[in-house]
Amino acid sequence: MKNAHHLRLDYDFTKKDIDEVFALARKLKSERKKGILHPLLPNKSLAMIFQKASTRTRVSFEVAMTELGGHALNLSPNDLQLSRGETIADTARVLSRYCHGIMARVFSHNDIEELSRNATIPVINGLCDLYHPCQALTDYFTIWEKRKTLKGLHLVFMGDGDNNVTNSLLLTGVRLGMSVTVICPPEYKTKQIILNAAKEEAKKTGATIVVTSDISAVKHADVIYTDVWVSMGREDAQARKKAFAPYQVNSAVLARAPKDVLIMHCLPAHRGEEITDEVIDGKNSIVFDQAENRLHIQKAILVKLLSKL
Repeated sequence: MKNAHHLRLDYDFTKKDIDEVFALARKLKSERKKGILHPLLPNKSLAMIFQKASTRTRVSFEVAMTELGGHALNLSPNDLQLSRGETIADTARVLSRYCHGIMARVFSHNDIEELSRNATIPVINGLCDLYHPCQALTDYFTIWEKRKTLKGLHLVFMGDGDNNVTNSLLLTGVRLGMSVTVICPPEYKTKQIILNAAKEEAKKTGATIVVTSDISAVKHADVIYTDVWVSMGREDAQARKKAFAPYQVNSAVLARAPKDVLIMHCLPAHRGEEITDEVIDGKNSIVFDQAENRLHIQKAILVKLLSKL
């Protein structure tokens, strides 16, 4: 039987699904702090495929499965026959016979799609070149914790308008009723296909979407978010650093925003490039709350997708 696949939040998780994940994450987080763990996935196994190195994704999913009573397998390309020519399709078919879910952190979204087409168990996108859905879900959960609502709030992303984090923040944010502004250099604007999908969703929720190069747009921000300028494996590092230099999140940017603005970053941070120390470590920063919440959201996603298998 084909199960629900969590590939990217703009079509896989409805607003109702996201509300359920938030509620469960909040409950599991609260009880964990009291020393109470719930083995909701006893004897369940999660195959974790890592084409890209990871800290938060690896640790949060592995700890999540352990605390839920299950087991996670950390599989690098060298641990699989993928490195010796076995197809992604055959790998998906085999893992479906052993495990209850697959989480994959890959270079290409095509690999996630191929896994999904051939697996008979849920496939979770832990990151690809187009989307980072688990991160976006965590980010909005963290804002929801701090502000008690998302409807009507305004997130401003500064930096690369054409990366996986930006895409998922746009697509997920408007579904939840948050307006999203992307401040970026003109040559690094969000792709039109992503904007079109986000705008269609925004029509239903009343959210607004703006893409601009004008940094003064932070004056209406409830949240300012940034990400690294140069992702692993890119060869155009110097050109990107030059283009993004005016879009650093620093004390001057903070001075133009509301005093209670929240500062977010998905980590790892290149301190001194996209964000300065005084901002990421300052009183407005919720960056490490955000990082912690990867664990709680991962738990809730896993329970939602795997508990009925």
